Amino acid sequence: MREQPEQQAPPVQRLRVRYAKRGRLRFTSHRDFSRAFERALVRSRIPVAYSSGFNPHPRISYAGAAPTGAASEAEYLEIGLAQVVEPDDVRAALDEALPTGLDVLEVVASAGGSLADRLEASAWRITVPGWSPLQAAEAVARFLDTPEVLVERMTKKGLRTFDCRAAVVSLTSHGAPGGGEECAILDVVLRHGTPSVRPDDVLAGLRDTAGLEGGVAPLHERLAQGPLVTGDGTVGDPLAHDRDTA
Repeated sequence: MREQPEQQAPPVQRLRVRYAKRGRLRFTSHRDFSRAFERALVRSRIPVAYSSGFNPHPRISYAGAAPTGAASEAEYLEIGLAQVVEPDDVRAALDEALPTGLDVLEVVASAGGSLADRLEASAWRITVPGWSPLQAAEAVARFLDTPEVLVERMTKKGLRTFDCRAAVVSLTSHGAPGGGEECAILDVVLRHGTPSVRPDDVLAGLRDTAGLEGGVAPLHERLAQGPLVTGDGTVGDPLAHDRDTA
């Protein structure tokens, strides 16, 4: 019989990491980022805990990753460690080991509970060159007045049709600061669900309801991700409880 591998000890500390994807690094896929992050852990000599079994892997849990091509200031993951360390030392070491554009913003000790369960919604900013602020405002008004907006997207299970309107908590539009070239900026809060509605789905819905053209290379940027604040529809800080408990 094949000899059973040695069982690994459970993590003695769990850290929650907030990081950003900026500039050209927004085109980093989730798989590429996970490889870069694991290499950064090794280079930083951070005592990460490993799973048991014949193929041990570092105890890293990713939550709510942004689509490839989207910039983000609010990506989250959790790591389990074999030794207790100072969270800010881990932040500095990881930020130095990762390439510029994959920036570690904050590391806090976990106070327990599920990080993924706290990520209920995201606040996005969508910059659409070629759309005037007036066009965008009219499209937003039509979209919000439409009870159901069906869009199609190719998924791993094939082409799916779903209602993108139901996920929109709030949607506003304005022009670029200072004027300049014609450009519309959309601020949207999206409730997480299955299937997950993305900013490009909202743009597809706006085009369909208002008959707008696509525009060129819109930029999607996630500004926040966390619990949906009851009452005002804003997105809270998922690490607030961990920070307050420390």
